[in-house]
Amino acid sequence: MADQRRFVIVGGGLAGAKGAEALRERGFTGGIVLLGSEQHLPYERPPLSKDYLKTGEGLDDAFVHDAQWYAAHDVEVRTGSTVTAIDRAAREVVTADGGRTAYDRLLLATGSSPRTLALPGHDLGGVLSLRTIEDSDRIRALMQPGARLVFIGGGWIGLEVASAAREAGADVVVLESLELPLVRVLGPRVAQVFADLHRERGVDLRTSVTIEGIEGDDGAASGVRLSDGSVVPADAVVVGIGAAPNTALAEAAGLAVDNGVTADAVGRTSDPDIFVAGDLANVEHPFFGHRVRVEHWANALNQPDVVAAEMLDQDGPEPELPYFFTDQYDLGMEYHGLGGPDDDVVVRGSLADREFVAFWLRDGRVVAGMNVNVWDVGDAIKALIRSRAVVDRDQLADPGVALAALVG
Repeated sequence: MADQRRFVIVGGGLAGAKGAEALRERGFTGGIVLLGSEQHLPYERPPLSKDYLKTGEGLDDAFVHDAQWYAAHDVEVRTGSTVTAIDRAAREVVTADGGRTAYDRLLLATGSSPRTLALPGHDLGGVLSLRTIEDSDRIRALMQPGARLVFIGGGWIGLEVASAAREAGADVVVLESLELPLVRVLGPRVAQVFADLHRERGVDLRTSVTIEGIEGDDGAASGVRLSDGSVVPADAVVVGIGAAPNTALAEAAGLAVDNGVTADAVGRTSDPDIFVAGDLANVEHPFFGHRVRVEHWANALNQPDVVAAEMLDQDGPEPELPYFFTDQYDLGMEYHGLGGPDDDVVVRGSLADREFVAFWLRDGRVVAGMNVNVWDVGDAIKALIRSRAVVDRDQLADPGVALAALVG
């Protein structure tokens, strides 16, 4: 007998699509309705700042599934459908057109949105951010030889897009308020690697700057004004100052919210029939012993299966360690774990050659590892982190000592 329940997924990104996939793979035969605000089927976002941004090609590979998959698995996808309210008493979601869809259990996967620049000129034409396919298209069109592109913010997305723009021949300025880009994530020693990389490729990287506003000419951005009174000329401005979780829907519904929607380790929110996954989810992580909110692709890829298992009252997999990656010029990097700028850093390999593995240690234990242009070490790094072994710093730094030998 078919399951008569209906599960509703709000959010048309990777986490929403993987949630639907996991429910079907785990044997759920009831109804699944996926509601997404964009006109596209759910897609992965990393290509928007990587290959698709550079070439305009390969977009089909970014879509999680094609239309035939959703039809074959009886998943009703409603694109261009924005959910504006959750009626918890009626157990319904309300869309912008006034429609109502009933749910037995609800998965929120509404992701995050680029933070806006609350300064004069933020709404001028030519002030852009990156989140959607259309955003990527607009930025690519500007990446022309000699074009003056100014990036506000030196985070992961900003630096990836800046590298693509520089490779396309644009004149690139990156404005960063801190002393180094990425310093809050990597600490000064490893962050310097990325600063040097961009400067060597011709990027005008300016750190410790304060921005007063964006100048305009006939309604379009023409430059960025700094606190010293100088203006950095620009044909366009790309703002990359982080992302904020899309919590408004959950907050209005009375769910517990704190840097995202708070949930237990398996994604159950303060309402036992509402779950959360992806960028939005601030969940208890059993390995770290506290809540963790991760805005990276791997989390949206893997977390939905953990949540789907709980939605079906099944035993699910152990949550993965946080993971992310970046590609900038000829530098490829993977990062596992959860380190901090104040942790002790041990490097195996050469920072100068940008071929190394960096480890972040806390109380003598590895809490994160990042391999730069060194491959096939991810599993060993994860095993070392999960072992909680107290390691010898000299052995950790020695490429001749196998990482597996350091696991207690």
